[in-house]
Amino acid sequence: MDYDTWNPVYERILADFGFSREADERARDRISEYAQPFDRDRLDASGRTVAIAGAGPSLPDDLDIARDADLVFAASTAADTLADAGITVDAMVTDLDKNPDTARDRTLNGKPVVAHAHGDNIPAVDEWLPRFDADHVLATTQAAPRDSVYDSGGFTDGDRAAFLADELGASELVFAGWDFDDPDVDAMKAKKLDWAERLLYWLETRRDDEFSVLDGRRDRLELP
Repeated sequence: MDYDTWNPVYERILADFGFSREADERARDRISEYAQPFDRDRLDASGRTVAIAGAGPSLPDDLDIARDADLVFAASTAADTLADAGITVDAMVTDLDKNPDTARDRTLNGKPVVAHAHGDNIPAVDEWLPRFDADHVLATTQAAPRDSVYDSGGFTDGDRAAFLADELGASELVFAGWDFDDPDVDAMKAKKLDWAERLLYWLETRRDDEFSVLDGRRDRLELP
Protein backbone atom coordinates (compact mmCIF):
# COMPACT_ATOMS: atom_id res chain seq x y z
CA MET A 1 0.00 0.00 0.00
CA ASP A 2 1.40 3.36 -0.94
CA TYR A 3 1.62 5.98 1.78
CA ASP A 4 -0.76 8.42 0.08
CA THR A 5 -3.50 5.79 0.35
CA TRP A 6 -2.66 4.94 3.96
CA ASN A 7 -2.20 8.48 5.26
CA PRO A 8 -5.88 9.56 5.47
CA VAL A 9 -6.69 6.46 7.54
CA TYR A 10 -3.62 7.07 9.68
CA GLU A 11 -4.85 10.59 10.35
CA ARG A 12 -8.21 9.22 11.54
CA ILE A 13 -6.42 6.82 13.89
CA LEU A 14 -4.32 9.66 15.31
CA ALA A 15 -7.43 11.74 15.90
CA ASP A 16 -9.37 8.88 17.50
CA PHE A 17 -6.63 8.00 19.96
CA GLY A 18 -5.19 11.47 20.45
CA PHE A 19 -1.78 10.23 19.31
CA SER A 20 0.90 12.54 17.95
CA ARG A 21 2.20 12.34 14.39
CA GLU A 22 5.32 14.16 15.55
CA ALA A 23 5.96 11.50 18.20
CA ASP A 24 5.59 8.76 15.58
CA GLU A 25 8.03 10.61 13.34
CA ARG A 26 10.54 10.89 16.18
CA ALA A 27 10.23 7.14 16.73
CA ARG A 28 10.66 6.52 13.00
CA ASP A 29 13.80 8.65 12.94
CA ARG A 30 15.17 6.84 15.98
CA ILE A 31 14.68 3.35 14.56
CA SER A 32 16.22 4.52 11.30
CA GLU A 33 19.49 4.98 13.20
CA TYR A 34 19.59 1.21 13.72
CA ALA A 35 17.95 0.04 10.50
CA GLN A 36 19.58 -1.21 7.33
CA PRO A 37 17.95 -1.82 3.95
CA PHE A 38 15.99 -5.06 4.07
CA ASP A 39 15.50 -7.26 1.04
CA ARG A 40 11.78 -7.88 1.16
CA ASP A 41 12.15 -10.58 -1.48
CA ARG A 42 13.15 -12.75 1.48
CA LEU A 43 9.47 -12.67 2.43
CA ASP A 44 8.07 -12.90 -1.09
CA ALA A 45 4.50 -14.18 -0.76
CA SER A 46 3.56 -14.11 -4.43
CA GLY A 47 0.88 -16.71 -5.15
CA ARG A 48 1.11 -18.14 -1.65
CA THR A 49 -1.21 -18.55 1.33
CA VAL A 50 -0.02 -16.58 4.33
CA ALA A 51 -1.29 -17.28 7.83
CA ILE A 52 -1.60 -14.15 9.94
CA ALA A 53 -1.24 -15.37 13.51
CA GLY A 54 -2.61 -13.18 16.27
CA ALA A 55 -1.75 -13.61 19.91
CA GLY A 56 -5.33 -14.18 21.08
CA PRO A 57 -6.41 -16.99 23.38
CA SER A 58 -7.81 -19.00 20.46
CA LEU A 59 -4.38 -19.50 18.89
CA PRO A 60 -3.75 -22.96 20.42
CA ASP A 61 -6.98 -24.12 18.78
CA ASP A 62 -5.99 -22.63 15.42
CA LEU A 63 -2.55 -24.14 15.03
CA ASP A 64 -3.53 -26.18 11.98
CA ILE A 65 -4.38 -22.98 10.11
CA ALA A 66 -0.80 -21.83 10.52
CA ARG A 67 0.65 -25.29 9.98
CA ASP A 68 -1.11 -25.67 6.62
CA ALA A 69 -0.16 -22.25 5.22
CA ASP A 70 2.77 -21.60 2.90
CA LEU A 71 4.10 -18.77 5.08
CA VAL A 72 3.38 -17.60 8.61
CA PHE A 73 3.55 -13.99 9.79
CA ALA A 74 3.13 -13.92 13.57
CA ALA A 75 2.23 -10.99 15.80
CA SER A 76 4.20 -10.57 19.00
CA THR A 77 3.85 -13.52 21.41
CA ALA A 78 2.13 -15.63 18.75
CA ALA A 79 5.66 -16.31 17.53
CA ASP A 80 6.45 -18.08 20.82
CA THR A 81 3.24 -20.14 20.78
CA LEU A 82 3.86 -21.29 17.22
CA ALA A 83 7.51 -22.08 17.82
CA ASP A 84 6.58 -24.15 20.87
CA ALA A 85 4.22 -26.12 18.59
CA GLY A 86 7.00 -26.72 16.07
CA ILE A 87 5.53 -24.36 13.46
CA THR A 88 7.96 -22.25 11.45
CA VAL A 89 7.40 -18.51 11.71
CA ASP A 90 8.62 -16.73 8.60
CA ALA A 91 8.27 -13.22 10.04
CA MET A 92 7.62 -11.98 13.54
CA VAL A 93 5.84 -8.61 13.63
CA THR A 94 6.33 -6.68 16.86
CA ASP A 95 6.42 -3.25 18.44
CA LEU A 96 8.71 -4.67 21.14
CA ASP A 97 6.17 -4.44 23.94
CA LYS A 98 5.92 -8.04 25.16
CA ASN A 99 8.67 -10.43 24.08
CA PRO A 100 11.55 -8.45 22.60
CA ASP A 101 13.97 -11.16 23.68
CA THR A 102 12.27 -13.53 21.24
CA ALA A 103 12.69 -10.97 18.48
CA ARG A 104 16.35 -10.47 19.35
CA ASP A 105 17.05 -14.19 19.35
CA ARG A 106 15.32 -14.62 15.99
CA THR A 107 17.55 -12.02 14.35
CA LEU A 108 20.67 -13.54 15.89
CA ASN A 109 19.60 -16.82 14.28
CA GLY A 110 19.07 -15.19 10.88
CA LYS A 111 15.27 -15.06 11.01
CA PRO A 112 13.33 -11.95 9.91
CA VAL A 113 11.72 -9.64 12.43
CA VAL A 114 9.46 -6.74 11.47
CA ALA A 115 10.21 -4.21 14.21
CA HIS A 116 7.82 -1.28 14.52
CA ALA A 117 8.49 2.15 16.01
CA HIS A 118 5.70 4.43 17.24
CA GLY A 119 5.39 7.43 19.50
CA ASP A 120 5.52 5.68 22.86
CA ASN A 121 8.05 2.91 22.29
CA ILE A 122 11.24 4.89 21.70
CA PRO A 123 12.77 3.59 24.96
CA ALA A 124 12.20 0.02 23.77
CA VAL A 125 13.70 0.84 20.37
CA ASP A 126 16.80 2.25 22.07
CA GLU A 127 17.06 -0.70 24.44
CA TRP A 128 16.53 -3.55 21.98
CA LEU A 129 17.45 -2.58 18.43
CA PRO A 130 21.19 -2.35 19.22
CA ARG A 131 20.96 -5.98 20.37
CA PHE A 132 19.37 -7.18 17.13
CA ASP A 133 21.23 -8.31 14.05
CA ALA A 134 20.18 -5.48 11.73
CA ASP A 135 20.61 -7.67 8.66
CA HIS A 136 17.42 -9.49 9.65
CA VAL A 137 15.29 -6.51 10.73
CA LEU A 138 12.61 -4.90 8.60
CA ALA A 139 11.98 -1.60 10.39
CA THR A 140 8.51 -0.08 10.06
CA THR A 141 6.59 3.06 10.92
CA GLN A 142 2.97 4.17 10.70
CA ALA A 143 4.16 7.64 9.70
CA ALA A 144 5.74 8.51 6.35
CA PRO A 145 8.46 6.02 5.38
CA ARG A 146 12.02 7.26 5.29
CA ASP A 147 15.44 5.80 4.52
CA SER A 148 15.31 2.11 5.55
CA VAL A 149 12.06 2.42 7.52
CA TYR A 150 9.03 1.13 5.63
CA ASP A 151 5.26 1.57 5.89
CA SER A 152 2.93 -1.02 4.37
CA GLY A 153 -0.10 0.16 6.34
CA GLY A 154 -1.72 -1.20 9.46
CA PHE A 155 -1.86 -0.21 13.11
CA THR A 156 -1.58 -3.18 15.46
CA ASP A 157 0.99 -5.96 15.13
CA GLY A 158 -1.61 -8.32 13.72
CA ASP A 159 -3.18 -6.15 11.05
CA ARG A 160 0.26 -4.76 10.11
CA ALA A 161 1.25 -8.37 9.39
CA ALA A 162 -1.77 -8.72 7.11
CA PHE A 163 -1.04 -5.50 5.24
CA LEU A 164 2.58 -6.54 4.80
CA ALA A 165 1.58 -9.95 3.43
CA ASP A 166 -0.78 -8.24 1.01
CA GLU A 167 1.96 -5.92 -0.20
CA LEU A 168 4.30 -8.88 -0.63
CA GLY A 169 1.87 -10.54 -3.02
CA ALA A 170 -0.04 -13.08 -0.91
CA SER A 171 -2.76 -14.78 -2.92
CA GLU A 172 -4.70 -15.76 0.20
CA LEU A 173 -4.69 -14.57 3.81
CA VAL A 174 -5.87 -16.90 6.56
CA PHE A 175 -6.14 -15.99 10.21
CA ALA A 176 -5.28 -17.84 13.41
CA GLY A 177 -5.54 -16.63 16.99
CA TRP A 178 -7.72 -13.59 16.37
CA ASP A 179 -10.14 -12.70 19.18
CA PHE A 180 -11.73 -9.32 18.58
CA ASP A 181 -14.05 -9.73 21.60
CA ASP A 182 -11.44 -10.92 24.10
CA PRO A 183 -12.97 -9.98 27.49
CA ASP A 184 -9.61 -10.01 29.25
CA VAL A 185 -8.08 -7.01 27.49
CA ASP A 186 -8.16 -3.47 28.87
CA ALA A 187 -10.10 -0.61 27.29
CA MET A 188 -7.17 0.65 25.21
CA LYS A 189 -6.45 -2.79 23.80
CA ALA A 190 -10.15 -3.32 23.05
CA LYS A 191 -10.19 -0.05 21.10
CA LYS A 192 -7.10 -1.14 19.17
CA LEU A 193 -8.79 -4.44 18.35
CA ASP A 194 -11.78 -2.50 17.03
CA TRP A 195 -9.44 -0.63 14.70
CA ALA A 196 -7.69 -3.84 13.68
CA GLU A 197 -11.07 -5.28 12.71
CA ARG A 198 -11.96 -2.22 10.64
CA LEU A 199 -8.57 -2.24 8.95
CA LEU A 200 -8.92 -5.89 7.99
CA TYR A 201 -12.36 -5.07 6.59
CA TRP A 202 -10.77 -2.32 4.51
CA LEU A 203 -8.02 -4.67 3.37
CA GLU A 204 -10.40 -7.43 2.30
CA THR A 205 -12.46 -4.86 0.41
CA ARG A 206 -9.38 -3.60 -1.40
CA ARG A 207 -8.49 -7.20 -2.27
CA ASP A 208 -12.05 -8.00 -3.37
CA ASP A 209 -11.88 -10.82 -0.85
CA GLU A 210 -13.63 -12.01 2.29
CA PHE A 211 -11.61 -13.04 5.32
CA SER A 212 -13.28 -15.76 7.34
CA VAL A 213 -12.19 -14.05 10.55
CA LEU A 214 -14.74 -11.33 9.74
CA ASP A 215 -17.65 -13.66 8.99
CA GLY A 216 -20.73 -12.67 10.96
CA ARG A 217 -19.22 -9.28 11.80
CA ARG A 218 -19.36 -7.25 8.59
CA ASP A 219 -22.87 -5.88 9.10
CA ARG A 220 -21.69 -3.70 11.93
CA LEU A 221 -18.36 -2.68 10.43
CA GLU A 222 -17.56 0.60 8.69
CA LEU A 223 -14.64 1.26 6.43
CA PRO A 224 -12.02 3.41 8.18
